[in-house]
Amino acid sequence: MSDTIERAHLSPYRHFTAAEWGELRKDTPLPLSEAELEELKGFGERISLDEVSEIYLPLSRLLNLYVLETQELYRVTSDFLGRAQAKVPYIIGVAGSVAVGKSTTARILRTLLARWPNHPKVDLITTDGFLFPNRILEERDLMGRKGFPESFDVRRLIQFLSDVKAGSRNVEAPVYSHFTYDIVPDDKIVVDQPDILVVEGLNVFQPWKPAEGEEPQPFVSDFFDFSIYLDADEEAIRRWYIERFLSLRSTSFSDPKAYFHRYAKLSDDEAVRTADSIWTSINLANLRKNILPTRQRAQLILRKGDDHRIRDVALRKL
Repeated sequence: MSDTIERAHLSPYRHFTAAEWGELRKDTPLPLSEAELEELKGFGERISLDEVSEIYLPLSRLLNLYVLETQELYRVTSDFLGRAQAKVPYIIGVAGSVAVGKSTTARILRTLLARWPNHPKVDLITTDGFLFPNRILEERDLMGRKGFPESFDVRRLIQFLSDVKAGSRNVEAPVYSHFTYDIVPDDKIVVDQPDILVVEGLNVFQPWKPAEGEEPQPFVSDFFDFSIYLDADEEAIRRWYIERFLSLRSTSFSDPKAYFHRYAKLSDDEAVRTADSIWTSINLANLRKNILPTRQRAQLILRKGDDHRIRDVALRKL
């Protein structure tokens, strides 16, 4: 047996090229228009309907099958217990680096999954809302580590997920603004017993380590029924981050009320150096230390090429 075959045999994942994965859509129609896709794209994101059809449509079909089985298990369990249980959503976690395209993936999945008839109510939250407010980060000298695990109110996030998974009604999540770079006071997202909840964030697969004297508690990923990791080479993600930073100078950064307004007047060379410094000192450090090591915890890995298009799919074996 060759080394390549042996590695494939021993891998916990089944690997597919994009074309091979695309064949798994079968005859599923694409319930998404070009105009709708434009609304779902993240800033500067490059994705076509062809890629949605090739990658995300088969994924929505697979997840639909998983949700159907979970709903059947819920029905059987209710019959066994002799009483109906509170509605419990199927929770999907989406993780990966800054600038890799997590938000676009989460929004596309939410839209496609909501168009299957047996689970029309699909909600989406991002864990950015569970960052500590800037005033707390400043008090703890953590502004330069925003996005690192210690910058999140993990207890509040776990309580939120615990309530949702318990079938509670009207569970509230805080809202984060990338424009003001802070939590939005008095704003909230209300999650009310959806069929599916998509949770997108940087460190959602990472084990939580209690401080000395604290009691152990569940990990965020303990509440996930399915988990997806968006992957790409570091250099590609760095380039995408810098390209996005350059584009933002003439859009949101140009507003005097924007947190990053001070970067709006930078020259191209200055902007590249600034973006590269932020990427290296914060985002790359976080990726290497906290995000990338959790990749193997995902049930599905979507790997992008230099052109931002997903080229490889790895599905964990059952």
